[in-house]
Amino acid sequence: MTLTLTFMFVLVASWTMVLCTKEEPMSEDPPLLQVPAVEARSRFAALDDVRLLANGLLQLGHSLRDFVQKTKGQINDIFQKLNIFDHSFNQLSVLASEIKEEEEELKKTTVVLKANNEEIKSLSLEINSKVESILQERSQLQSKVGGLEEKLSGLSQGLVPAEQLAEISTLKDVIHTQERSIAELLKAVREQSDQLVQQRSKIKTLEEKLTFNPSMQETIEKPSDNFQSVTPDLTGYLTNTSANGSFNMTDLPSDCCELFTRGERASGMYTIKPNQSEPFMAYCDMDQDGGATIIQRRKDGSVNFDQNWEKFENGFGDFQGEFWLGLKKVHSLASQGDSFLNIQLEDWKQGKRFIEYNFSLDGPEAHYTIHLSQASGNLPDAMSNHTGMKFSTKDRDNDNLEDSHCAYTYTGTVVGTGEDDILWMHGLS
Repeated sequence: MTLTLTFMFVLVASWTMVLCTKEEPMSEDPPLLQVPAVEARSRFAALDDVRLLANGLLQLGHSLRDFVQKTKGQINDIFQKLNIFDHSFNQLSVLASEIKEEEEELKKTTVVLKANNEEIKSLSLEINSKVESILQERSQLQSKVGGLEEKLSGLSQGLVPAEQLAEISTLKDVIHTQERSIAELLKAVREQSDQLVQQRSKIKTLEEKLTFNPSMQETIEKPSDNFQSVTPDLTGYLTNTSANGSFNMTDLPSDCCELFTRGERASGMYTIKPNQSEPFMAYCDMDQDGGATIIQRRKDGSVNFDQNWEKFENGFGDFQGEFWLGLKKVHSLASQGDSFLNIQLEDWKQGKRFIEYNFSLDGPEAHYTIHLSQASGNLPDAMSNHTGMKFSTKDRDNDNLEDSHCAYTYTGTVVGTGEDDILWMHGLS
């Protein structure tokens, strides 16, 4: 549009110059033929029209320029609004991501609270049954004491035999003991009741949150995609060079116990090399006296332990969470000499218990047969009667039972009947 206006202005100016040029000879050298006055007036009238047209075009050009400036301003405003919209959209995306993470955390918390609630209910029922039994015994003892008191009142005038005095004293001691037991059980029942109230309050709060957020409820009702996904393999054997460079094969410790002897006191991942084995990564617990190599850890159910033979032989999971070190590696650790297998359990109230066994493990040719004998601990012994049992998985049944397959029965992998708890292996020199 600007080029068109410029061209028109040049055309008008040229026309004006031509007209002016034609008028100059009339003042200096009159032509041979006189031009009529009417024709001269018509020429001047045309010139006025041209000038009027030029002024109109000039005004039109100014108007167009103002319109273009105004349009540019409006376009700039639109771009600013678009930028504001993009910024708001990005903020909404970040907020949606945070909400999704909170949903995952709430889902995990709900599962844990439900499990705790079921455990508390079972404990409460068990305690109630014990309290009822104790109350019945107390009633029986009170009736016996009442009978003895009647006998004593009848013999108050005479001398009481020593046997009856001893029986009365014994019964009184029993009654006092029962009363103390009842008081302790009632206290435990009250504590369990308070915990049940707290658990129900937490569950109710979570249910209210789920009610206000239907999408979260659908997420909880659906099985976890992460749990159904492929369980990651644990770090395999290392060669004489690693991603960080080379290391001396002869200088590596044989287990975490040797690391502790060398002065290491920080728990974490270390490279070890048991006898007759390639080096591999292991998690060492230096909080244990003498150091301990963790061969299994379970704490939150984030890893599916219902795996096949290959997975259990090579190891799977994550050292930072739940994992199984692998049968090959455990066998190489146990083959170095006398070892202890230490099983530690921690409940939801941070109560800790353990049991420790003298431990050895045969190689793959014997299907990793386990040999155990109890050494110490405050847990019930559930493993000693499985000594001599072979390792079984859902795809390889080695338990020698004709009418059952333990790995399928207990939905997992077993040595005999299996223990899905935290395991430590202590190497002893």
